[in-house]
Amino acid sequence: MAIYPVILCGGAGTRLWPASRPARPKQFIDLISDLSLFQETVRRVAPLAEGGRIVVVAGRDHRGYIEAQMSALGVEGDLILEPVGRDSAPAMAAAALWIEQIDPDGTAVFVASDHYIPDALAFREAIIEAVAAAEHGRIVTMGMAPTSPSPAYGYIQPDSPGLSRVRRFVEKPDRIEAGRYLAEGYLWNSGNFVVPVGVLVAELEAFAPDVVAAVRAALPERGSDARSLGPAFASAPKISIDYAVMEKSDKVWVLPAAFEWSDLGAWDAVAATGQGARGVWVGQASDGCLVRAAPGMVVATAGVSNLAIIAEPDAVLVCDLSRAQDVKALVEQLARRQVLPSSVETPSLPALSNQLGRWLKLSALPLWATLGVEADGAFAEALDDEGRQVGDFRRARVQARQAYVFSLASTWGWCEGYPALVERGLARFEATNRREDGLYRTRVSRAGAVLDDTASLYDQAFVLLASATAVEAGLDVDRCRRTAARVQTSLRTLALPQGGWREPAGPAYQANAHMHLLEAALAWEALEPDGPWASMADTIVGLARAHFIDERGGFLREFFGSDWRPAEGEAGRQVEPGHQFEWAWLLTRWGRLRGDPWALEAARRLFVVGERGLDPARGVAIDQLDETLQPRSSGARLWPQTEWLKAALILAEEAEGEERRRLIDSAGAALRGLWLYLAPTGLWRDKLGPDGVFETEPAPASSLYHIVAAYRQLRETAGGLAEP
Repeated sequence: MAIYPVILCGGAGTRLWPASRPARPKQFIDLISDLSLFQETVRRVAPLAEGGRIVVVAGRDHRGYIEAQMSALGVEGDLILEPVGRDSAPAMAAAALWIEQIDPDGTAVFVASDHYIPDALAFREAIIEAVAAAEHGRIVTMGMAPTSPSPAYGYIQPDSPGLSRVRRFVEKPDRIEAGRYLAEGYLWNSGNFVVPVGVLVAELEAFAPDVVAAVRAALPERGSDARSLGPAFASAPKISIDYAVMEKSDKVWVLPAAFEWSDLGAWDAVAATGQGARGVWVGQASDGCLVRAAPGMVVATAGVSNLAIIAEPDAVLVCDLSRAQDVKALVEQLARRQVLPSSVETPSLPALSNQLGRWLKLSALPLWATLGVEADGAFAEALDDEGRQVGDFRRARVQARQAYVFSLASTWGWCEGYPALVERGLARFEATNRREDGLYRTRVSRAGAVLDDTASLYDQAFVLLASATAVEAGLDVDRCRRTAARVQTSLRTLALPQGGWREPAGPAYQANAHMHLLEAALAWEALEPDGPWASMADTIVGLARAHFIDERGGFLREFFGSDWRPAEGEAGRQVEPGHQFEWAWLLTRWGRLRGDPWALEAARRLFVVGERGLDPARGVAIDQLDETLQPRSSGARLWPQTEWLKAALILAEEAEGEERRRLIDSAGAALRGLWLYLAPTGLWRDKLGPDGVFETEPAPASSLYHIVAAYRQLRETAGGLAEP
């Protein structure tokens, strides 16, 4: 008999506001560990699915969270999406009917997605015992041995000690009644059930036929790729499984379980685990407090005790832990006062897009066009929090990237002064960085003295990209065309007989420099379709197809040997989520031009790999994975967030139906992740640590290229949606 773990993702987690929201309920946040509660549940039940599969039942709005978080674990499963929540009976009916189509003899293990069970082995041992009991045609529920007379849980009265019939279910009592139940041997109702799917369907048909009828009408056909329940699901009675079946059936048994368990229903339950604190908290004479501070926020306390302090960017909760159950009423009061919808709901992608456009137009670019430009027209390397320039050198890539940024802003008509800024900056760059061979040196001093005469392939790519974008904006067209032709010709000195180009700076054989060269080649191909650029782009894509992308795993490596095989040691095992996204974006663009279906398929696989690097706890893409797609570096720089956004947007353009919706949701998540880094002043933080704390350092100018490129894709995808 195959086992099908069914994870039920209903519930809004209102008592855990403001961390838990309707758009991001508690099961998808990191309440206890670095993983979300949902991910902890997936890991806990996955070993049970021998012969079966994991099934997840959730609302359509949460599809993005589920697929990304399961992908990050490398676990697959069937996803059943509800168009509207109808409580646990219809949800369980949908799963049971779905499994029955695949395996009429299968046994379902229904578990909540948001429970705390630290001893996964003890949990699985209890489930296996329950599965054996269920083979006799029973519905077996897990009854938890109470540790206190809690009014937060429902109770089960067993008929006798050990595995026994259920005498009755009891709703959440007051504390006095709960004490009596504790003394009389009642068990906590965990809401977890083990049952052969045929038995559950038969009991639902006997006691809740309207539920079964509605769900059957809504269920996709067997073998269908679409797993969204149809409109008929909304006609199902909104009823819990306890009311629909468990309180009426004579087949319900209870198995006492002794492993540690909590439904984490309120902040006091989270505090009781001792693992719920997050972020930066400085406390003096502050005992017994649970403090969670969102990234970039600091909480300080003095002379307080027994408090929950939950600080989110848009809302802060302070409550006595003994009153944690009152948070639900507090949220209801906020809703009545019409405070909750405007200040707490997750912003939509269009709203965030418009916000990013305004931030760029009104804050970031004006700041960097003034304080970020030196007297001679060169662009500054970085600005500190006071707007002071930092760095006594100028890198070629920064000069080129800033020219790209202000060229694009010129095409958007954002400021009359930006064209002159670009032309002056490029002229100064030409004077200080151009070598006799026509390539551009890596680094000069602020006075223009040569500090590093190397002409890196990476930097030449950005010179080409800046020149193309300036021509697109109609700026210094003749000189920019000459620059591009000269660089393209001079790059022959770096060409390799085995294909591709050598990187003189850093590892000689790498994917990253080629990636940016592909971006530049595509930009120039749009301007000069009959030029050498299409051939350059095709060469790079051919290299990616033959060598950069692992044929079996679908992921892209960073560093290689002279034969373009993966480099030896750790370098050859490095996989960067941000570059999976960036290559996905570029391959999609190239594939459109060539009509090559391989490119889109490869882009989709790369995107899935990139999702393995998403950290649901912080809502960001991390820096590095290894070749097994496990985290190698859990730091999270700014730029991977922009590449996640670009890839999700362009792939959404190529998708339809539920997949398109998922990718748009992913783009929204990426944009929300990006906003964590941005400051109202027009500056940003670049490095987010695993602990959710940003490294204190000046804002690097090089990040602006990534932000503006992402905004450009937003404009192109949305057709003006993000216009400020």
